[in-house]
Amino acid sequence: MALDKLLENEAQAEIERLRADAQARAEQIVADARERAQALLDSRTRQLETARQAGLVRARSAADLEGNAQRLSASDSLQVQAFKVSEQYLHSSVTSPEYPQILAKLIAEGLQVLPNAEAVESALSEHDAVRQALAQLGRTLDLRVNEQVKTGVRLVGPGGKSSIQNTLTGRLERVRGELAPQISRLLAE
Repeated sequence: MALDKLLENEAQAEIERLRADAQARAEQIVADARERAQALLDSRTRQLETARQAGLVRARSAADLEGNAQRLSASDSLQVQAFKVSEQYLHSSVTSPEYPQILAKLIAEGLQVLPNAEAVESALSEHDAVRQALAQLGRTLDLRVNEQVKTGVRLVGPGGKSSIQNTLTGRLERVRGELAPQISRLLAE
């Protein structure tokens, strides 16, 4: 019986050892699985955080672009409005008492370029002011109607072969490119 007991104890010890090995191996497998799961979780968390940060950067960039576009649009709109108001002011200046003096300067400048001008053209509504300007200059030129010429004059050379136009709105148009950056800078302030 001692042999039976000894074999039984040995078998029991072997079973316990196998159980302990199996338990240790199961714990190792679970620990490895937990470690891999944590590594995967950490990796996914980093990926999601990176994606979130990239999304925030894209959103900020898009918002900055949209904001800049709106500022540019507003600036362009205000700039267009500024030039429109300027043109309206120039068109309204033709009724001012000083307008004949302005026309005299425009005609004198034109005569410097085209000294042998034989006619001056302007809108019919500006003819009285042109006559006064010519009188101030002591010049006699044929006065013609040209409704395309407003806020100034067009001098016509002999035979109509040459001409020069000098108008306030034309001057504004010529300096528009130079004034646009200055207006934008003023609007930004």
